[in-house]
Amino acid sequence: MFSTQSITVLLADDHAIVRQGLCALLKMHGQFTVVGEARTGREAVNMAQALQPNVIVMDISMPELNGLEATRQILAANPAARVLILSAHNDDAYFLRMHEAGAAGFLEKLASADLVAKAIRTVAAGKPFFSAAMAKRLKEAQNLSRDRDGLAKANASRLTHREAEVLQLVAEGSANKQVADLLAISIKTVEKHRQHVMNKLNIHNTAGLTRYAIAAGIIEGKARLAVA
Repeated sequence: MFSTQSITVLLADDHAIVRQGLCALLKMHGQFTVVGEARTGREAVNMAQALQPNVIVMDISMPELNGLEATRQILAANPAARVLILSAHNDDAYFLRMHEAGAAGFLEKLASADLVAKAIRTVAAGKPFFSAAMAKRLKEAQNLSRDRDGLAKANASRLTHREAEVLQLVAEGSANKQVADLLAISIKTVEKHRQHVMNKLNIHNTAGLTRYAIAAGIIEGKARLAVA
């Protein structure tokens, strides 16, 4: 049971206006303290480890590291962490990926202020938060073995955390040197991870990796134009 002002929250969204709106909303309800704001999935992972908030409110589409992979990394480091996905995406593929990542709940960005507050309180108390309609859709989505474009979902789950990071950065258009600098690893290591990703996904060029990342919800379609 959380007393007044006792639920600490980390907000992870790449849009400042969304973070500002959530801060105002939570302040209005008076039971929450925003302890940090992350603009990328990588920032969210680092801040979750440093701040240990009661709840991480996570967007899915973020640069450098998407919200689903960030959720996986946060829970790998701290299985007790509670992540609430707050996203504009609401199709079945995202429901299933969110569930597989280990998120405690899912809420659409169109939700009311009261529902957002209720969702945060619920996951902070150690319970999952899904509306009845969402729970039904999630059960139906779990029965599907393949996503919208026929890509086996198992493929993405076979990637290591580092491989998933490299995949997203490459799909966003980063060159190997840029990836190496961002991840603080050598270019040779980047090339090795990139080759492993291609081998696991049976994809042999950057354009193919980009198409896969878009179809799998790792990046948004508008993130970059695929080039051969």
